[in-house]
Amino acid sequence: METLTEQAPAAPKMGRVMRPWIQSWPSEERVGTPMNSTNAPSWQARRSIPALAVGAAICLAASMITVPRTVLATASNVQQRNMTTMPYPLMDSSMPMSYPGPTSKMTNILYGLNTLMLTGFLGMAAVMVYAPKQFSIVMNRLAPQLPSEKIIEVEKNVERIKPVNCTCQDRGKAITADQEEASQGYIGNKHPPSSMDECIKLHEEKRAHELNDSELVEMTLRGIIPFHALEKTLADTTRAVRIRRAVVSRTPGVHHESTLEGSLLPFEDYDFGRVFGSCAENVIGYMPIPVGVAGPITIDGVSVFLPMSTTEGALIASTSRGAKALNGGGGVTTVVTGNGMTRAPVVSFQDVRRAGAAKDFIDSPEGQEVVKKAFDSTSRFGRLQRVTTKLAGSSLYLRFKATTGDAMGMNMISKGVQEALTVLSRDCGFNDMNIVSLSGNFCTDKKPAPINWIDGRGKGIVAEATVPKEIVEGTLKCTVDALCKLNISKNLVGSALAGSVGGNNAHAANMVAAIFLATGQDPAQVIGSANCMTLMEP
Repeated sequence: METLTEQAPAAPKMGRVMRPWIQSWPSEERVGTPMNSTNAPSWQARRSIPALAVGAAICLAASMITVPRTVLATASNVQQRNMTTMPYPLMDSSMPMSYPGPTSKMTNILYGLNTLMLTGFLGMAAVMVYAPKQFSIVMNRLAPQLPSEKIIEVEKNVERIKPVNCTCQDRGKAITADQEEASQGYIGNKHPPSSMDECIKLHEEKRAHELNDSELVEMTLRGIIPFHALEKTLADTTRAVRIRRAVVSRTPGVHHESTLEGSLLPFEDYDFGRVFGSCAENVIGYMPIPVGVAGPITIDGVSVFLPMSTTEGALIASTSRGAKALNGGGGVTTVVTGNGMTRAPVVSFQDVRRAGAAKDFIDSPEGQEVVKKAFDSTSRFGRLQRVTTKLAGSSLYLRFKATTGDAMGMNMISKGVQEALTVLSRDCGFNDMNIVSLSGNFCTDKKPAPINWIDGRGKGIVAEATVPKEIVEGTLKCTVDALCKLNISKNLVGSALAGSVGGNNAHAANMVAAIFLATGQDPAQVIGSANCMTLMEP
């Protein structure tokens, strides 16, 4: 049996003597392990300090031996040619030292070069002798990193998988040489490596779950197992997430992704079965966000807590303080002023005349009745209120507005719109109508738009509260007049100067976003749901 090593084109390497230490160095690129206080390059460099100190001492000793000769030679140029008594560092200061008269300038230069070469050689020798390992580590970290090597054993032309170290089951811990030898580098360590043909056969027989993790990672990297279909292939969502993290960490050419496998992003002890096929795709973990409660606050006579999920310190505390102030005056009273979700498809015709004819029909009472009947037939809860049309060239935009029960109802209303367009094309003489998009942004969804601020989208609510003077001064720590003046200057005038649409408030989006995250709503809808105006009267 022979072992072949496949790797990228060779990058600059250290010499053969230092190579064993470099190979054992658990870098991020080789093992997928994050840097820490024991393996960071700066820490390894500090280990070389004793060796460098020894080298400096040798250099100093060499200088004490050789430098005085050069100094004496230079000093003799300005002295007479008689005997000169000078102190010598390694002798008694009272001992006379004879030195001939002036020497040539070239001699002095040669003495100096001799000193520099000798001290430099001795210093380098000391570092190489006392700290070869640390020296090689530091130099290796400065050199370009090599991609992780994929080792393939070849026996009678049969390709077998033997991947490098993997820390799927031991997140954040580097594998030592002894551990690597003991585990043979297999992820999951279920059985010895199989040939690629055996792995493919098991996969075709719907038995991929019998493969060990290393084999699954390799097959996914090769595209044999689809990256997005690991959950379906393995029938084990947690294992699928673990394999996907390993694949992401080993995908060549992807920048700064090699640390995912050993990252602090959690993935264990989570029911991914509830996520797969409904909430997210290509899952690699989950992000825990703190959830707190503000309040309680009294709304229409009912006292409730407000669940809020946020990482912004003091947001829940400040919301609770506001709820306390509102409760001091008897709570909040609300009135629903509008209720209707919107979807606006765009259709096109061959010319403006045909587009205008369709607009006239849909705007007529007969057209409204036909569209409403078709729309309402698709749901027990969705009820069309009206359709508003806008013509732009030969394109016609239809803004459907409907109630959707207790649901936000985007899928519900989209289904009704599709049926209404089908009836218009099939039964109303507009078979030349081309549906360009089921949403033409005239709705408009998840984007700031004056039409939502003016006509409304979803539920429109007006809330009112009376806060006594003593509550304002005791809880909010200000006066009524100052608070009212602040509201005018900031929320009204300041927002007007900024050209804000629906932003005449302090920070309503902060609280709406926190409530949406805590209750599982779409955070992108904050852009419309946080539109509000704050008014105050003394």
